[in-house]
Amino acid sequence: MPVLKPRRMPRLLLALFALFAFIALTGAAPAEAAQKPTNRTLYADGPSGRFLLDGTWLFRLDKEDAGLGQRFQHQTSTTGWSPVQVPHAWNVGDHSVESMQGTIGWYRRDFTLPEARAALRWMVRFESVNYRTRAWLNGRPIGRNKGAYIPFELPLSGAKRTGTNRLVVRVDSRRLITDFPPSGLNSSGTPTGGWWNYGGLLREVYVRRIDTVDFKKVVVRPNLPCGTCDATVDVRLSLKNVLPGTRRVRVVGRFGGRRLNLGTHAIGGGAIKGVATRIALPDPKLWSPSSPYLYPVQLEVYEGGRRLGRYDLKSGVRSVKVSGDGRLVLNGQFTNFRGVGYHEDTREKGFAIGNDDREWLVNEVKALGATLMRTHYPPHPYLHELADRLGVLIWSEIPVYSNKTHVLKQRTVRVLAAKELKRNIETNQNHPSVMLWSIGNELSSKPGPVQGYYIRRAVSQAKALDPTRPVGLAVAGYPSAGCQPEYEPLDVIGVNEYFGWYPGPNGQIFDRTRLSSYLDGVRACYPDKAVVVSEFGAEANREGPVEEKGTWLHQQDFVNYHLGVHGSKPWLSGSIYWAINEFRVRPAWDGGNPRPSPPIHQKALVSYDRVRKPAWFDVQKLFNGTQQFVAPPGRAGR
Repeated sequence: MPVLKPRRMPRLLLALFALFAFIALTGAAPAEAAQKPTNRTLYADGPSGRFLLDGTWLFRLDKEDAGLGQRFQHQTSTTGWSPVQVPHAWNVGDHSVESMQGTIGWYRRDFTLPEARAALRWMVRFESVNYRTRAWLNGRPIGRNKGAYIPFELPLSGAKRTGTNRLVVRVDSRRLITDFPPSGLNSSGTPTGGWWNYGGLLREVYVRRIDTVDFKKVVVRPNLPCGTCDATVDVRLSLKNVLPGTRRVRVVGRFGGRRLNLGTHAIGGGAIKGVATRIALPDPKLWSPSSPYLYPVQLEVYEGGRRLGRYDLKSGVRSVKVSGDGRLVLNGQFTNFRGVGYHEDTREKGFAIGNDDREWLVNEVKALGATLMRTHYPPHPYLHELADRLGVLIWSEIPVYSNKTHVLKQRTVRVLAAKELKRNIETNQNHPSVMLWSIGNELSSKPGPVQGYYIRRAVSQAKALDPTRPVGLAVAGYPSAGCQPEYEPLDVIGVNEYFGWYPGPNGQIFDRTRLSSYLDGVRACYPDKAVVVSEFGAEANREGPVEEKGTWLHQQDFVNYHLGVHGSKPWLSGSIYWAINEFRVRPAWDGGNPRPSPPIHQKALVSYDRVRKPAWFDVQKLFNGTQQFVAPPGRAGR
């Protein structure tokens, strides 16, 4: 064996030290080649300069919460890591209590920046992470976030322009009673929650380039006073100069075939500048479910002759109001829409679905004859774009779901709820498909001062951010609730009615024949509010007699009876079946079915394997046989 000479030892150690230092500083991993983000997006609306951080990520669980963040920054080995594709839900198919309760997972991705210009700034954009997120770049923390379903961005501070960058993301899916939706344990020790608690980077991740000026906020808001009126369009931008020193920029654009000149502006270093204009739009082409006309919108920022950035979206001109006699009105027509609930969930992918799944979902809604979709959280941007393009209304709801009054009483909880509402409106208000803003689902059916305070503040906030849409709330439909003055600020009241399926408190909804009088009572309580049946449904997973809950025949009988009652109420603004697709709920879920298949919610009209149940065809016939948009007597729609 050769022997190293003493005089060579210091040089060798120095070389080894330099190698180890290089690995530690760059995070370079021989077994994990850095990948350049892909120049494409999974949805069209938004700023230029987005690059999909696709390809292979590395993932590992950290069930012991060992605080491994710093060690993961420089770890060159891939031992203990598994290659995954993002979007990714780590507990798909694990139906255990532990899976529902959540754990901690780590993601790691090496990448190089798409461009090396020193003047550029970069952000990382997460479309949805469940639930608590912390992120590091090259060993340094870059930020954190709490909440799911709504996108957020973090600055890629310290990114190497020409070297390998390592992004490490810690995801904590353990839900608390103060979260949205809340989680806890029931009396039998089973986790609660409205739908399955999937952990992970549940929607895609982007690297976003900012060249000098960033689009911080873009609002393109058509205003249509009546169904036959001319329209105006307000365009408002917030532009941020991300560099030091004042920049002089010119802002131009187009709305359909109309030019937009938003002027020339000086923006100081690090400052934000508001820019706005308004145009008249005589005889506009209206967006509606039967004719979803979209105006292409492009906004551009120039410095001298160089374009710094561009923002694209599709806008639709339509009006959604509530009449004085309590009817939802779309473009001057009373709505009598028929819709369906849904969840972003498949058997193989859990919540981490792709655009092909979203296309299937919206196409299935259209085939059913539905004109509205509702779920308990903001949908993926591509689903919004599909709804815009295909003419489907969206009941846009934040996941303030069944939060207990003593929890809602906490100021931190109400602050987070306000943040959820604000982010949802700012993110999705340019979509013509959004019919209303829903501030929650199934809070206490007898609201007191705490819920009343939340409702007042949430409605006021929504109106301030977007005065063109109504604000609603979905409530559990119990006759014992009576008339509630706390609902006065609302425009729309959605009732989740399961008469004849669940017994309800003290058996008050056991008898389905009480449904008609209950709906009449709701109307009498709130004559100036638009009333919608926001949920109804029955489980079905087998053959059997019509009298037996859980059979195909029972579900068919259920939908025919309930839609028959809904159709007998000319003042009802719409009806939503819950739901179109099966999804996971929680361990031991039975949904009122005497022979359930936990954790799967089986009130759906289509099975997890995408097989239409017999009731699907009954609903299709009834939906298509309903006039869903009606011109008021003596008035012709446009």
